[in-house]
Amino acid sequence: MPRIARMIVKDEPTVYHVISRTALKGFVLKDQDKDYFLNLIRSLSKVYFTEVLGFCIMGNHFHLLVKMLMAEEFSIEELQKRYKLYYGDKNKTNISKDQIPFYRNKWSNLSEYIREIKQTFSKYYNRTHDRKGYFWSERFKSLIVDNGETLINCLAYVDLNPVRAGIVKKPEEYRWSSLGYHVQTRNKEGFLSLDFGLKEFSVNPDQDRFKYYRKYVYEKAGLVKGQEQKEYDLNAIERFKYRTRYFSDSGIIGSKEFVSRIYQEFKSHFSSRREKEPRTIRGLTGVYSLKRLSESI
Repeated sequence: MPRIARMIVKDEPTVYHVISRTALKGFVLKDQDKDYFLNLIRSLSKVYFTEVLGFCIMGNHFHLLVKMLMAEEFSIEELQKRYKLYYGDKNKTNISKDQIPFYRNKWSNLSEYIREIKQTFSKYYNRTHDRKGYFWSERFKSLIVDNGETLINCLAYVDLNPVRAGIVKKPEEYRWSSLGYHVQTRNKEGFLSLDFGLKEFSVNPDQDRFKYYRKYVYEKAGLVKGQEQKEYDLNAIERFKYRTRYFSDSGIIGSKEFVSRIYQEFKSHFSSRREKEPRTIRGLTGVYSLKRLSESI
C-alpha cells in the first residue's frame, strides 16, 4: 500500500510533536549517543527555519516538539548566513539566486529537517558502534499541535517521559530533556523557545514563563508537596497520565476550532468518507482530538 501523505501545514507557522524509535532491541542510546543526538538537533535547528519548544531523548526513541516557521519570514541575508553555517566557513561560495527557492523550501520542510537528523545520527551510530544497516525502525510520527493549553500539556508530556520510565524522580534531573536542559545549562545559546504556549495566559517575562511551566509540570506529575499538593486535583493528575497517548497518536490535537480547521485542510488524506468531528478528551479541559483512542480511566 502507498504511504498516507503526511499532514504538513504550509501557509502558517505550525507546531509538530515528532516521535521516532530505533530498530534495535533494548535501550541502545547511551550517554555519549544522547549527547551527540542533542548537539545534532541544536546544530541543524540553527540552519532550518525552526523554533524548538521541547525534546526528550530516551534509550530507544526520541520526542521533539518543534515549530516550523515560514520561509518567507527570512531575508536573503539570513539565508546566506544559514548557508555558510550549513556548509562551514571554509566554503567561500555564496548562495546563488537560482538556489534560493531550493533552500527556502528545504529548510522550512519538517520532513527534510527530521530526515537529516535521523540520517546523520544513523551514520554516526553505525560508525562509532562498528555496525551496518538500519538504525531507525519506522517512518517518524508527527502530530499537529495547537498553541495555548494544548501546547503546554504536550510539553509536560514530553518532559515527563524519564519520570514515567522511572529513570529520575524529578524531570530536571534528566539532562537529555528540555526541562533538564533549561535547568542544567540555563538554556545554553538560547536553544529552546521560552514560549511554552503561555503567551496566551499573559505570562510574559521569560523567567516567569519558565517558573510557571516548571510548576505546571510538577503539578501534572504530582510532584508538588504539602498544602500545595492537597489543593491540586489529584484526580486531574491521574487523568493526565492516562490521556498521554493523545499527545502521540491523535493526528491533530487542540481546540475544537483548531482541530476542525486543520482537518478540513487535510480531508483528502483520510480513507474514510465519513466527516470527522473533533472529539473531546476527558480530563483535558478544552483540548480536542481528531481520533477517539482507547482509554484506561
